Amino acid sequence: MASSFCTKSALSFSTKHENISTSFLIRDFRVRFPKSRSFSSPARLELNATKLRVSASSATPVMDQPPSETTSTAPTIVEVDLGNRSYPIYIGSGLLNQPDLLQRHVHGKKVLVVTNTTIAPLYLDKTIRALTDGNSNVTVESVILPDGEKYKNMETLMKVFDKAIETRMDRRCTFVALGGGVIGDMCGYAAAAYLRGVNFIQIPTTVMAQVDSSVGGKTGINHPLGKNMIGAFYQPQCVLIDTDTLNTLPDRELASGLAEVIKYGLIRDADFFEWQEKNLPALLARDPSAFAYAIKRSCENKAEVVSQDEKESGLRATLNLGHTFGHAIETGFGYGQWLHGEAVAAGTVMAVDMSYRLGWIEDSLVKRVHRILKQAKLPTAPPETMTVEMFKSVMAVDKKVADGLLRLILLKGPLGSCVFTGDYDRKALDETLRAFCKS
Repeated sequence: MASSFCTKSALSFSTKHENISTSFLIRDFRVRFPKSRSFSSPARLELNATKLRVSASSATPVMDQPPSETTSTAPTIVEVDLGNRSYPIYIGSGLLNQPDLLQRHVHGKKVLVVTNTTIAPLYLDKTIRALTDGNSNVTVESVILPDGEKYKNMETLMKVFDKAIETRMDRRCTFVALGGGVIGDMCGYAAAAYLRGVNFIQIPTTVMAQVDSSVGGKTGINHPLGKNMIGAFYQPQCVLIDTDTLNTLPDRELASGLAEVIKYGLIRDADFFEWQEKNLPALLARDPSAFAYAIKRSCENKAEVVSQDEKESGLRATLNLGHTFGHAIETGFGYGQWLHGEAVAAGTVMAVDMSYRLGWIEDSLVKRVHRILKQAKLPTAPPETMTVEMFKSVMAVDKKVADGLLRLILLKGPLGSCVFTGDYDRKALDETLRAFCKS
């Protein structure tokens, strides 16, 4: 058994402005995150030829206290180190009011903003201003897609290509994803494919996208037989996280995103999980300081993993705790019926249950996972309509299947430790499925 350890450290429209027209296969991969380490200061980790830089312009708050307010308007910056494809993640309040942050990453004269019917009325004009203020050489077009996971498909993706071709976007153009995970995934995939690759920028507007999907370059669309089965690894020029966009996020969407925040604590960052247990009420109350810290810490974890394993040959797969079960729920129950984070939450409970049945974790950890997910107002069981056979049929085509072997991310050992493995007793998987399904 190979084992490796890491430490933590469309609807389209046109309007006219002055100059703006918008219209290795690894069978068992183990990760352990020592509790003694923290992100209390910027850290540098060197791994073979790859350097990881995680930098921030502000200090990390004391772990057992809610983060304090900051008066600085400068963004916190977390860097995803991928050599000459490295890029910054800007995190802060009011960043869409700082045009230079976006404009420094736009190299050509044409920009295509991809957004949806929910986000466009709220942030499209502000984004256009941020792209063009003092920059008369740039022309901005936009394409507005229908909102929802059920539209994350080839038909909708074609609307992006239609708009790009109609408006003569060239190889120096930049695509901008303005929205949540669905928009980010589709815009990124469109950018990867259009003219065989053009630049793109992520402006995530949901918790889910800000803490997870906008970082790391996973792009793609769904297929009726499986979620995210069609796509590419394609990194953005930058990720700009304006935390003010969370002010308009519905409570259900906010809770959904917390499932991914909780994941980081469970798989690799025990201190962060303990902070979440103490500060979840502040997150649910949308405390700006608490959310700024949760986003920063999540991005630091994601950036470290992506910098070491960009294309998911082992370590990065651990970020999918609960996702194999969760994706089966989304596919079997119907795309968009449950939000992604809701399905991941139920999937996490199932993965934790299986980990316990294998004797890999203590019962106390099982209870803590249940407690925090319930407190976050997330489901802890799949929909009643999901059957054992539905789970098995969808999981059989999961992206982590290799040579017919379903590999899973499971917890093993103390809090903050997990394994990515296909070496487990199949009876435990069957028992877990039967425990959560009526048939």
